[in-house]
Amino acid sequence: MRRLPLAEPLEPDSRSAARYLLWLARSQLSLIAGGVCFGVMWMVSQALVPAAIGAGVDALAHHDRRRLLLAALGVLGLGAVTAVSGTMRHRFAVTNFLNAGFRTMQVTVRQAARLGAALEKRVATGEVVSIGTTDFDTIGYSMDITARGSGALVAVVVVSALLLRVSVPLGLVVVLGVPVLVAVVGLLLRPLHHRRRHQRDLAGQLASRAADIVSGLRVLRGVGGEAVFSARYRAESQRVRFAGVRVARVESMLEAAQMLLPGCFVALVTWLGARFAVAGRITPGELVAFYAYAAFLISPLRTLTEFADKVTRGLVSAQRVVDVLRIEPDFQEPPDSVPLQPGDLDDPDSGLLVEAGTFMAVAAVRPEDAAGIADRIALLARGSQARLHGVPLRKMPLADVRRHIVLADNDGQLFRGPLREELGNGATLDAAAARDIVEALPDGLDTEIAERGRDFSGGQQQRLRLARALALDPPVLVLVEPTSAVDAHTEARIAERLPAARAGRTTVVCTTSPLLLDRADIVAFVDDSGRVAAAGPHRALLDDCPAYAATVTRGED
Repeated sequence: MRRLPLAEPLEPDSRSAARYLLWLARSQLSLIAGGVCFGVMWMVSQALVPAAIGAGVDALAHHDRRRLLLAALGVLGLGAVTAVSGTMRHRFAVTNFLNAGFRTMQVTVRQAARLGAALEKRVATGEVVSIGTTDFDTIGYSMDITARGSGALVAVVVVSALLLRVSVPLGLVVVLGVPVLVAVVGLLLRPLHHRRRHQRDLAGQLASRAADIVSGLRVLRGVGGEAVFSARYRAESQRVRFAGVRVARVESMLEAAQMLLPGCFVALVTWLGARFAVAGRITPGELVAFYAYAAFLISPLRTLTEFADKVTRGLVSAQRVVDVLRIEPDFQEPPDSVPLQPGDLDDPDSGLLVEAGTFMAVAAVRPEDAAGIADRIALLARGSQARLHGVPLRKMPLADVRRHIVLADNDGQLFRGPLREELGNGATLDAAAARDIVEALPDGLDTEIAERGRDFSGGQQQRLRLARALALDPPVLVLVEPTSAVDAHTEARIAERLPAARAGRTTVVCTTSPLLLDRADIVAFVDDSGRVAAAGPHRALLDDCPAYAATVTRGED
């Protein structure tokens, strides 16, 4: 399979849904041009068949074998052109469909990676899921239809010209009637557009609700909340269904109009042609051609209305994509960046100072204060003033900061696929006390794990996430409650091995676990004010700082 190239230009036009679709068209202009060329050939070759048949009927009426043979060869040649051009048109159309869909996925995934932690704060999970499912198809179809739509438009022009050449009145009926039909059908597109947008919004919200239920199913079962959330999901799904019914009502009217109006138009053209033939104003062969033209026009007219319908759907989906592309990340690349230099890390907001190469623990009275410090020193919190070697992190190249400082918390998820892709050769399994987990798997590190690692218990997931973070071996590693879901024996093994695994590199562990605190080179105690109130070895703080002792022992003697 040929690898699809990244869309060019690199940055999509996200000023509006229409501009985004135009950007997609420009980025695959050669493919669309090829589809349009073959689409025009495909439709025009069909449009010329009635003329060849009519010429053959007149030749037969005049017993002109030569003209009859030429007409037959013309029909045969047009059939061959229709077959070849139809095959190529379909090939280009499918390629355009796939290119548009995958380019949309490329820019969406790239934007998701660019937003990082800000994505889940700004966009519901269901919106991203819907872009990868529903919007992928509808945006693709808006590019797919360009080949047939262009061919239909040119075919109507060609048929109109042929009819005007034979009979001006009949030609005028077609020339004036086609725009009227398109305009009448177009009246239904605006309400259809609004109803589809509303239904699409509700579907995205429902997908988010489903994702929340699935990810929190274990918790819901524990607190007996399954019935409550299933009732909410049932009510929201009914709203989506009702919105879908409202869309279907307009769609049914549109389908009926696409059948009724062209049918009436064909009947009108055929009736006029018959009257002209009886009056001797056109030949029998021209009457046959007129009827064939009228019957043929049903296809391009339906294609034109289908073109408007699919472009309308594409605009709705493109708007969802544009909404995601317009989101700005919490941190922008600094215009005049300062090269990153390793050194001490400090957070002015809390007064925390982490000396380079130390294993430091942060114990806070309120867990949210510790989490806030972790986000700031990892440059994940907006308004962070954290500094490295005295230079604000915000002034350094963002990619360099991300490589230098890694934060691992309990919100991280394991990805579906071979476990080896996340843990490498498994060298960090012992430090995370996770060797037994891998040894129990049927294929070891090559075992395919399920999405979000749901086959593992909470404690197993936490240990595997710790092993993954250690495998990255960043200069600065920030861990948030890395042992909160494991038993005391496993926690003791992790506390014993973790400092050795991170020897010579900077490590910050936000925890109130006495086992981890006792292994830290230095402990920073954060009181109710959110600032560092005391710092020193764990045992010294237990003796000298009653508030610290109460926090880490949870008030026990």
